[in-house]
Amino acid sequence: MRRLFLTSLSLLVLAAIPAQAALDTNAEHALLMDAATGQVLWQKDGMTPMPPASMSKLMTLELLFQRLKDGRLKLTDTLPVSERAWRTQGSKMFVELGTQISVENLIRGIIIQSGNDACIVVAESMGGTVEGFVDLMNKRGKELGLAQSHFVNPDGLPDPPGQLMSALDLAKLSRHLIRDYPQYYHYFSEKSFVWHNITQPNRDLVLGTLPGADGLKTGHTDAAGYGITISAMRENTRFILVLNGLRYPQYNNDYFPNIKRAEEAGRVMDMAFREFRRYAITAANQVVGQAAVLEGKQATVPVTPTAAVAATMQVDSHSKLKTVVKTDAGLTAPIAQGQRVGTMTVTAPDFPAMTVPVYAAQSVERANIFARLWNRYFGKH
Repeated sequence: MRRLFLTSLSLLVLAAIPAQAALDTNAEHALLMDAATGQVLWQKDGMTPMPPASMSKLMTLELLFQRLKDGRLKLTDTLPVSERAWRTQGSKMFVELGTQISVENLIRGIIIQSGNDACIVVAESMGGTVEGFVDLMNKRGKELGLAQSHFVNPDGLPDPPGQLMSALDLAKLSRHLIRDYPQYYHYFSEKSFVWHNITQPNRDLVLGTLPGADGLKTGHTDAAGYGITISAMRENTRFILVLNGLRYPQYNNDYFPNIKRAEEAGRVMDMAFREFRRYAITAANQVVGQAAVLEGKQATVPVTPTAAVAATMQVDSHSKLKTVVKTDAGLTAPIAQGQRVGTMTVTAPDFPAMTVPVYAAQSVERANIFARLWNRYFGKH
């Protein structure tokens, strides 16, 4: 019930974006999300489709994790390396033509080494062809509600053109990976991987430098600039941050831009943990109001959310937090305990209004005909 409540809550808050926040970045696209609810806390052009570069590998991994979870694949299964995979350029795992590689090693090759070749191995094995796998990516993206995404390859390379995702979609996808595949999430925090006698470090240099950081993925192409999607957890709060379009034209290799990208992501995430707090608003089953009931043995029924309600907001916003309960007009007995009877809206400055459903805390039986007639004609004037 709590999971369903948080899922429905996230749908109610995603579309509303805070007007201001005490964050800033030189990235062209940015978005900060509360992983518990999916609430967008801050964004900078975060709804615009953009080239995601290798961050789109998160979609390839989602399809792989899905098949591991439902049993169609096992970590120990091996997948064949085709000539197309072997010839794929850009960042590489260095797969060898004609060999078989375990699914677990391919996961590490995609996450840690950002192997475009490893993505092709997975795509051909799962989709029959790369093009067939791309169809699966787009279908799955729609199922996950990634409305601002379009996939043309499994690796994020700029050829063919047209691969697009928004920062919002990257954050939503990351949240899904963290919540739905916890048994595989640990791969994102591994700092290096050796394959074909070549040791490659994880390109996510935030790992080990930002307290609480444990994934997810970096990306870079000329069109996209430098990008990074990270998640970090401190105490009971997890944030997801997406940055893309970081430009470092003064450097002619990736070494210093990778450091600069990590520094910027760490700076923004650190500030997010300072400026935002998660505040309890109601306890589970706390009565928050009364709903008028027509033709009932009682004139009103107490209403409550079914689970504890909390919201993440800027510290400066919390002092002016308000809640307003609006019950449905014309509620008529009988009312069942647990029946939805209205909403509670939470507002605060620089905070997207959050609306949650409220339910009858007890049942209300229908009054007998004499009581109903008396109330109809003499009860209220």
